[in-house]
Amino acid sequence: MKEISPNSLKEMMNKKTDFQLIDVREYFEHEICCIGGDKIDMYSIMNNIDKISKKKDVIFYCRTGNRSETIIKMIEKKYSFNNLYNLKGGIMRWREDVDNSINKY
Repeated sequence: MKEISPNSLKEMMNKKTDFQLIDVREYFEHEICCIGGDKIDMYSIMNNIDKISKKKDVIFYCRTGNRSETIIKMIEKKYSFNNLYNLKGGIMRWREDVDNSINKY
């Protein structure tokens, strides 16, 4: 499974690179803090596979990277995607490395 660091993701955002960002956390978590992207919670992701791009890099994130890692492994196994990345350390690592104004939970 491929990973991307928070600093590399921030660089992609700053350069306006064309990629898809997907937040797989629960809705209450999304309300606490968010770094953008599409909101598809982990329980409905398999029913929304058509919303995941096969043409550009897709970066998944959750709180610490564990749930998004699990989702990526399931999608890669079942649908043979090869363009998926996990945000290493999730949004909490993003908070540490990029933006400490993000609420910690």
